[in-house]
Amino acid sequence: MDAGDLVELDIVDVAHGGVFVARLDGRVVFVSDTLPGERVRARLTDTRKKSFWRAETVDVIDAAPERQSHVWAAADVAVAPEDRPGGAEFGHIVLARQRELKLAVLRDALARIGRVEAAAGIEPALADGEQRETEDGTRWRTRVSLHVDDEGRVGPYAARSHRVIEVPDLPLATGAVAQAAARLGRQAPGRVDLAQPADGRVRVLSRPDGARGGTAGETVRERVGGREFHVDVDGFWQVHRLAAHTLTSVVAGELRAAFPDLPVDPDAAHLDLYGGVGLFAAALGELGGPATRVTSVESSPRATEHAGENLAEWVGARAVTARVDRYLAQLEADASARERARLSAGTVLLDPPRAGAGGEVVERIAALRPRSVVYVACDPVALARDLGTFAGLGYRALRPVRALDLFPHSHHVEAVAVLGR
Repeated sequence: MDAGDLVELDIVDVAHGGVFVARLDGRVVFVSDTLPGERVRARLTDTRKKSFWRAETVDVIDAAPERQSHVWAAADVAVAPEDRPGGAEFGHIVLARQRELKLAVLRDALARIGRVEAAAGIEPALADGEQRETEDGTRWRTRVSLHVDDEGRVGPYAARSHRVIEVPDLPLATGAVAQAAARLGRQAPGRVDLAQPADGRVRVLSRPDGARGGTAGETVRERVGGREFHVDVDGFWQVHRLAAHTLTSVVAGELRAAFPDLPVDPDAAHLDLYGGVGLFAAALGELGGPATRVTSVESSPRATEHAGENLAEWVGARAVTARVDRYLAQLEADASARERARLSAGTVLLDPPRAGAGGEVVERIAALRPRSVVYVACDPVALARDLGTFAGLGYRALRPVRALDLFPHSHHVEAVAVLGR
């Protein structure tokens, strides 16, 4: 069979990456826009590999009971596959079932690759004061990137392509961001970013192709509980309006549960790797008290500058601009016996990009022999691989990995793992 052929498929499972599993003449087929228990008519899109093919759902023959009208009408199965925008690949599934599927992917990866147990459930974003997750899991994105094609059309890319799709609404974005996007009109080819920090005002950042230099570098403030963080408006911050609060709360809770007598030793030395503007370093500082020694390591000079400001209340806090692998190599080479002793009593927290930390970084962390390692992950497979490496170096999960649904209607899942020697 060839790409473009129509086939009928029975969907039997979920796979990592927001696709689902069918079998055709003994071959695995990964299918989008469906869910287990359905029979669909699908168009083959990639038949080049012997081990698996890819397909997209054209229409549903037998729907699963958990199918719903897509929360983003533009991405519904009734729309031609090539015209469906990407970014909400689970939006046709009721929220409770989405979470079951995400947890299944995480559990499978952890058991198969990392030999680690996951928690029994998956949790939505935690309320922060009066701010709560919406019942339908929409209106959570405070940051959105849209693309502009050569004709000036603005919108997300079509799923699995680089073709701009104009859409009437962005239901995952906050109301203010969605309204600002609707007012954009035609733009110069390139990209438009929209950000709504804690003050509620939406910033629109145009990024035409070929433009030199960056933005004006406006600094905004984000709030987590009662604490403020300075961050560039175009710098990294969690996109869900409750994600930073949820992640820091879970990290603190897991450390308290694993080490009830002393979650963070104030006399030890602690590391916040891939530290951004110091969000997790501050969480460690709050657990350890005003004298906590914590070093935030981040490759972005601007983020490091902000981390220095954000961590100023801790006299032992530092913010270092460096690549994590290089910083750890230098630390391993230069640390004095006293520094090594403090590090061995401390916590290393890492929040790596989607690809994970990788073997070299994991090995260098383990060589420092910290009392605990806290891993904040946004990719189940990368997490499982790195936890497997940690296990081979003597670090095991002290508690089941916590699963967090901070990206409703997408396939993404966050996880927090606490490891000890």
